[in-house]
Amino acid sequence: MLVNMNEVLLPAKRDQYAVGLFNAVNLELARGIINAAETMQSPVIMGTAEVLLPYGPLEEVSYYLIPMAKKARVPVVIHLDHGLNYDTCIRALKLGFSSVMYDCSIDPYEENIRKVKEMADIAHSYGATIEGELGHVGDNEGSAEGSSCLTDPSQYYTDPERARDYVKRTGVDALAIAVGNAHGAYKLPPKLDFKRIRTIARTVDVPLVLHGGSGLTDQDFKQAIREGISKVNIFTDINVAAVKAELEKFTDMNKGIIDLIPAAVEAVKQESIKKIQLFGSDGRAGREPAFGSLSASDLEKLTQLVAAEVAKYLKGNS
Repeated sequence: MLVNMNEVLLPAKRDQYAVGLFNAVNLELARGIINAAETMQSPVIMGTAEVLLPYGPLEEVSYYLIPMAKKARVPVVIHLDHGLNYDTCIRALKLGFSSVMYDCSIDPYEENIRKVKEMADIAHSYGATIEGELGHVGDNEGSAEGSSCLTDPSQYYTDPERARDYVKRTGVDALAIAVGNAHGAYKLPPKLDFKRIRTIARTVDVPLVLHGGSGLTDQDFKQAIREGISKVNIFTDINVAAVKAELEKFTDMNKGIIDLIPAAVEAVKQESIKKIQLFGSDGRAGREPAFGSLSASDLEKLTQLVAAEVAKYLKGNS
């Protein structure tokens, strides 16, 4: 079922587990991710990022992402990750994405707030959710997600008090934070600032997001989630797993693309399952969401349905 981010992240924040965002720039990735989520009965967030659009244009990925989410037997959020431009975010919302991230993290603080607040109002009018970023998550060398390599990432770490102000003034539903994480494959073991994660989690009331999840150790993930992370972004690990599986399957030139597709789908599925289990979201899809995790439009629809059923009951017993 297609849902927005509040419907999966608010329960995650409450019960101290995390939901994975897995980018799917083609059908093989999407099939593997959905298969993993359904197998593990886990909610999942699936989507693409603006820097990945050259590999899968926004309109084209929407043709399969959104129908697959609607048909899925688990809650699926379709999310635009790192939307860098206003127009891209608007296009995603019009296409039916249930969530967007408007990344204005390199803008001056007040400009970041102004732009994200405007987008938050628009996204909420669509019944969609929005993620913002405060501080700046850079990129490891060669990252598919971008080329913003920071000489001293600690200069861009998220300040907890600013985070409180930012969330209040923008109305974001989730906040991406910079705590020593980076996109892509890490050249050296990362050192996450777990104390900062814990402080921010106690300072703001929205779920926190960890970008640059691929390459972190299992212990890094577990501790980050214990300290307050509710959403973890993964792309490099499933991207590499798909290629490795295809290369292993391609033993001679008599192979065709249809010989490689099943291997890629299965590899993505297995890698996604590992992350789902690690994040603790397995088995969570069948649990009833709290009313607080529903959007205003969803609550209104639910109220109308209940009212209609009550009216029918009263009419039949009058």
